[in-house]
Amino acid sequence: MQEFWESFSQLLDAEALIQSGGFYLVLFIVFAETGLFFGFFLPGDYLLFLAGLFCASGLLNVDITTLCLGIFAAGVLGNFTGYWFGWRTGPMLFKRKDSWLFKRRYVVMAEEFYHKYGGPALIIGRFVPIIRTFAPILAGVVRLNFRKFVLYNLSGAAVWVSLLTLSGFFLGREFPQIIHYIEYIIIGFVVISFMPILIALIRRKIRLDKKQANAKN
Repeated sequence: MQEFWESFSQLLDAEALIQSGGFYLVLFIVFAETGLFFGFFLPGDYLLFLAGLFCASGLLNVDITTLCLGIFAAGVLGNFTGYWFGWRTGPMLFKRKDSWLFKRRYVVMAEEFYHKYGGPALIIGRFVPIIRTFAPILAGVVRLNFRKFVLYNLSGAAVWVSLLTLSGFFLGREFPQIIHYIEYIIIGFVVISFMPILIALIRRKIRLDKKQANAKN
């Protein structure tokens, strides 16, 4: 059991993943997190940033063009997979029982986010953990027009990869010493990334409490 949890914690360690698995492992993680419902726990935003940073410092043996194009392709294919999965499973996804790899509340959260923003949720959601995984699946569930889905998918992937990967690359090239502050960078990304989810959960709880209070009255 201890070995399992050590392996699991290493799976969440973006720095260790990049250094041990390299370019192709980065692509697989991006694909899994953006299209497979069990990939929601994988590192996303800071993985892209660190990949760009390591590319600039030479710790990732690939040029920045190949890195960006590879991550872009993985993100696009991941969303296509999620869309197909949602299209095939439909409402059955909402009836699926909770497991350690799946939580129904994540689907409900993504559904609320999707209904609030519509198709652009596929672009905005790229920057929000959990939403990044389930938004394309929800697009398939509601049968979003495929042409619109393709547009949002390509646009979202391009913005996501350009902002995060290129930011890491250019910062790493201009300020090489930033490589020594990776822990603080990861903490910052985690806080910023999960802030919208925390706010959404708090608002949802407030709404439920109000409904329960009104029902009692």
